[in-house]
Amino acid sequence: MKKDYLLTPGPTPLPPQVMETLARPIIHHRTPQFQAILKEATENLKYVFQTNNDIFIFASSGTGAMEAAVCNFLSPADSAITVEGGKFGERWSELCTAFGIKSIPIKVEWDSSVEPKDIEKLLKSDKNIKAVFTTLCETSTGVNHDIKAIAQVVKNTDAVLVVDAISGLGVLDLQTDNWCVDVVVSGSQKGLMLPPGLSFISVSQKAWKLIETSRCQKYYFSLKAAKKAWDSVDTPFTPAIGLIIALNESLKMIKKEGLANIFAYYKKLAKATREAAKALGLKIYAKEGCSSDALTAIEVPDGIDAEKMVKTMRDTYQVTIAGGQAELKGKVFRIAHMGYINEFDILTAISCLEKVLKEMGYNFQLGQGVAAAQKVINA
Repeated sequence: MKKDYLLTPGPTPLPPQVMETLARPIIHHRTPQFQAILKEATENLKYVFQTNNDIFIFASSGTGAMEAAVCNFLSPADSAITVEGGKFGERWSELCTAFGIKSIPIKVEWDSSVEPKDIEKLLKSDKNIKAVFTTLCETSTGVNHDIKAIAQVVKNTDAVLVVDAISGLGVLDLQTDNWCVDVVVSGSQKGLMLPPGLSFISVSQKAWKLIETSRCQKYYFSLKAAKKAWDSVDTPFTPAIGLIIALNESLKMIKKEGLANIFAYYKKLAKATREAAKALGLKIYAKEGCSSDALTAIEVPDGIDAEKMVKTMRDTYQVTIAGGQAELKGKVFRIAHMGYINEFDILTAISCLEKVLKEMGYNFQLGQGVAAAQKVINA
């Protein structure tokens, strides 16, 4: 009898409570019943974002909120710093280019975190830079960036700090208000334990000032339109009704567990995964001190076909992890430890990894990875 295990960095598994809400009969969105749910979900999002700023919900993938974060704050020919430390950091540059904005990229080695001093140097050299775009967790590499330190650099300038927290929200500590982060974007299918289809954006008062002067074209992703609709606890366009109802359920689960407890739990799962990999003689891709607690990227050992390994785990043993992306394709595989993933899922994934590596001729002693993970989990 087959059972599927999903350990990809999005989508992540759905809790039964969330699946139950998705099976309910749909309701109309222009009703007091839905408005009450929308209001509660938005307030609960503020808890996860750790902010009192405005938060808006779009029916889109996380990239929709990223686009909103570019076209609502800037104008053609404006300058913005983009931290390129992976596939999704590069997306900030691509979005800026799409709207005629001058991207000033900071190219970071994919296994490393950006140096805040490099951002500071650029901001001091060009006072006309209006925004700094970076990521909290780079999903393609398993690397974290120090948002707190970056925010300290940006907060006393005229630029706004925009953070892609699509794979980090609800997994890693991101103190939006305390750290003075102006804009945070995220999506539904990772730490929030939902299907893809919702994106979120929080906006500080400093960022709202840029909205008033932005000349980029926008329609669906207009934050002015979203703000106007929210005055009546509404959305400017048809929302993803079922997903928002499910969102409210997942946010209740997160609040009940408590962010501090959640962050500590994912940290333990991350450490267990990394220690298991090391015990098997495998190398963590991210440099020491840069690894994310949302997912771990692990280098593929010499002589092992990465794509075949991932495919065998998925198609033969029903354990789905992720391969590498872009320049890391065939070089790393990625195991997530976020969302509705627990210690037994991690142990199953490590056990399956061992089984497939052994079948493919990799030399090691079976059980070493599982034992190392168990040691962390049981500490």
